[in-house]
Amino acid sequence: MTFLDNLKKPTLFGHAVTPELFALLTVYFVQGILNLSRLAVSFFLKDDLGLTPAEVAALTGLAAFPWVVKPLFGFLSDGFPIFGYRRRSYLILAGLLGCGAWAAMATIVQAPWLAATMIVLSSISVAISDVIVDSVVVERARAESLDKVGSLQSLTWAVAAVGSLTTAYLSGWLLEQFSTRVVFGITAIFPLLVSAIALLIIEQPREAISLKATTDNIGNQMKTLWGAVRQKKILLPTAFVFLWQATPSADSAFFFFVTNELDFNPEFLGRVRLVTSFAALAGIAIYQKYLKQVSFRKMLGWSTVISAVLGFTTLILVTHANRALGIDDRWFSLGDNLILTVTGEIALMPILVLSARLCPPGVEATMFALLMSSWNLAGLLSHELGALLTQWLGVTETNFDRLWLLVTITNLTTLLPLVFLKWLPAGDPQADLEEHTTSPVELYEHHAAISGTESALFPTVEPNLVGSQSEKQS
Repeated sequence: MTFLDNLKKPTLFGHAVTPELFALLTVYFVQGILNLSRLAVSFFLKDDLGLTPAEVAALTGLAAFPWVVKPLFGFLSDGFPIFGYRRRSYLILAGLLGCGAWAAMATIVQAPWLAATMIVLSSISVAISDVIVDSVVVERARAESLDKVGSLQSLTWAVAAVGSLTTAYLSGWLLEQFSTRVVFGITAIFPLLVSAIALLIIEQPREAISLKATTDNIGNQMKTLWGAVRQKKILLPTAFVFLWQATPSADSAFFFFVTNELDFNPEFLGRVRLVTSFAALAGIAIYQKYLKQVSFRKMLGWSTVISAVLGFTTLILVTHANRALGIDDRWFSLGDNLILTVTGEIALMPILVLSARLCPPGVEATMFALLMSSWNLAGLLSHELGALLTQWLGVTETNFDRLWLLVTITNLTTLLPLVFLKWLPAGDPQADLEEHTTSPVELYEHHAAISGTESALFPTVEPNLVGSQSEKQS
């Protein structure tokens, strides 16, 4: 191949750059750039609405709910095309919904229940767009050879991290210059990119299938999924990931501590987000270059232990021990967040890769959405358990006497899933799954006989199509 040929075919992580790849990666970029509103939401709930740490934790946990029912969006886009399109139309709808939710936050939201509603709607917007591109990601991920495994996930998460990086510092700086409502108004613009970019998706219009056919589809898909989920090679790793994700979180209480007790202003918190965005990219790069060949069991075992040990450094800040060591609160916070983000991202990547490799042929999109739903249900549980612990320990917006205990408990609980570490596969689970699963051709033919059309949940491979922060969300 000549040098000119290479110029004509640029690649990212080994994947050809096409208009559709650009469009779908734009969706991930927007997911990252929507973090512009993240600090604004926290300050809005804390200061404008006057909520307590426990209330903020409980309310923000609701944002995970749309991701719990993520497969539902797949069913809807499959059986009920809008104007004949299952992908373009739903991406356009998702963008408009997100724009409307953030516009409402910028103008009419005055009560906690309405704020919760708009936050959930904005989350639904992202979840709908995400489920559309996830099916293509999993299709392509399964086609990767083992030596390239994780490259597509790394690419999509890197693009999301770049989007987050783009607005990391701005998220705090804007709050220093403008009100939270102005930031919400600016955020409302970005979902419209998803609506506009959807037009680059190549898709043939098709008719909606009947309600009876849709019901039959769902019933048969559920039977196929139930048969897959019952396999120990899928069930046990899924259970481990759920336990790993469901441990309680002290994030909301800690936010109140650094803003009310340490007096960190929005501009500095923007700097912290900038540092952690770079750290997230570093974590992805380290995993991609050095760790992607390490077994899932060994990788998650060691990363959990290391993250737990490093997590205790937060106690130094909570107890003000860093001041005795002559380290300023802000410098310590920056360094601590940098290290914890790198280790957290390294721990996150194998979970994403494992989830993709667990999907049996023929039901990749639905199974991946189901796995991610269980993960996000665990994330919701993590926030709500954290809210209960925060309330039980008496940590409020002004009383942080027992925050050290909250941090200790939440950190120690992250080690509990290690008891079940053997539930994770020692090697690549895909080879074993392929030996015990109906072929994708058989599954597709069975499905087509019922519905008379292709399903987004049993996707065909279309040319040049490529596609939870927690962040505990996917």
